[in-house]
Amino acid sequence: MEPAAAPRSPGAGDLVCARGRNRKAVLCQRCGSRVLLPGAATFARRELFLPSMKKKTALLASNSPDGDMLQDHWLVDDMFSFENIGFTKDVGNVKFLICADCEIGPIGWHCLDDKKSFYIALDRVSHE
Repeated sequence: MEPAAAPRSPGAGDLVCARGRNRKAVLCQRCGSRVLLPGAATFARRELFLPSMKKKTALLASNSPDGDMLQDHWLVDDMFSFENIGFTKDVGNVKFLICADCEIGPIGWHCLDDKKSFYIALDRVSHE
């Protein structure tokens, strides 16, 4: 993982404060449910594959899902920092993070080998 730097997403530079944390609340793009409060996550750059956004049941039924390599993420080190998050069943040694209210996702990624790293893709959420 690279050190925190300004996100490459257009207009995303105002999302990160001087300490490298999220300046705005992180919301589900679909239902607007609050996922993280301001200041709860650190900006991180790590290339991760996330399957295309789908309902949880469709995500689990997919054998070889299409998706995106995403690079800009919010990194959370404690699962209890989330206001609202759900997890899929294990997919290998990974659990995908989804909105707990509308079950759309994945919006993020968590490797079971690392209990303190939860990634939320900036491109899969909105900010307020």
